[in-house]
Amino acid sequence: MTDDKTKLLRSLTIDRSANKAERSSSRRLPISAAIVACVVAFAAFAAFEFRRQYPPKETASQIASAPQSETPQPERTTTNNKAAGSLAASGYVVARRKATVAAEITGKVVEVFIDEGMTVNDGQIVARLDSVLAEKDYELARSRVETADAAVAAITADLEDATRIMSRVQTLSQKNFATEADLTKAQARVGVLSAQLRQAKSQFETATIDAKRSGSMLDKHQIRAPFAGVVIDRSAQPGEMISPMSVGGYTRTGICTIVDMDSIEIEVDVNEAFIGRVVPGGAVSAMLDAYPDWTIPASVIAIVPTANREKATVKVRIRFDKKDPRILPDMAVKVNFLVEAKGKGAAEATAAN
Repeated sequence: MTDDKTKLLRSLTIDRSANKAERSSSRRLPISAAIVACVVAFAAFAAFEFRRQYPPKETASQIASAPQSETPQPERTTTNNKAAGSLAASGYVVARRKATVAAEITGKVVEVFIDEGMTVNDGQIVARLDSVLAEKDYELARSRVETADAAVAAITADLEDATRIMSRVQTLSQKNFATEADLTKAQARVGVLSAQLRQAKSQFETATIDAKRSGSMLDKHQIRAPFAGVVIDRSAQPGEMISPMSVGGYTRTGICTIVDMDSIEIEVDVNEAFIGRVVPGGAVSAMLDAYPDWTIPASVIAIVPTANREKATVKVRIRFDKKDPRILPDMAVKVNFLVEAKGKGAAEATAAN
């Protein structure tokens, strides 16, 4: 019985050595985990720095499988690139001679003799205005000219007769067959008729000038083409009122628009940073947006001596080396200035000589 109690009491006692071992093992576990985490983080950082400094090279299979869209486009890299030997710019086809034909007077359109696309000659009548009153004024002016001319003829005849009478009176006066009063009267008659003749001639000249003015006003009722070209727009119709200035309402100011196709050229805006590469007479290749596969030879006419402050560009005029009916005004066009290529060819020619 006593032995049993002794065993029971021993089983209830706490083993201090076991508790110490458990506590020491629980303290070592977080320290080991922290050390392992530090080692892993250092290894990842070292791998990142190594890959950043020494990037991996692409293999041949990776290069071959790369998409073609990632390859650089030649057009993009050569634009405005001095090493490429050409300078690109864009602009429009313009006509140096382009006019809206209008009347110099106000009147009603009676006839229009042109239409879009029609070719007209210099001075050809394109329209006619109502000219009834102008014709009457011209007839009246011509009648005044005829009246003044008849007056000049009548006074001239009277003057000739008075001059003959004065000569006879002078002869008779020298022989004492005529009095001094008769001679004075004959001389006065000649003087009066001479003054009347000068007045009649002046009136004749005035009537002639008035008749020419009336004729010019009558001619203004026929609207003519200022130069040879092609009609690109017809504005007025028969029955409409037309005036050289806008007066409101339904009054038009133009009959048609004519373009001289022989005067078409190209105007482009070149960045002022590259304008030094453009020279007058330099070779240019032009491509119309309407015909992208057609390269048109051209050359520089002139560099307009002013710059656009807002766009930082300089305007350049370019001529077509050969005209073509397909080239129309206001078409969009792209050009390449072959300046350096020309200079290189000249340098090679000089070296060869």
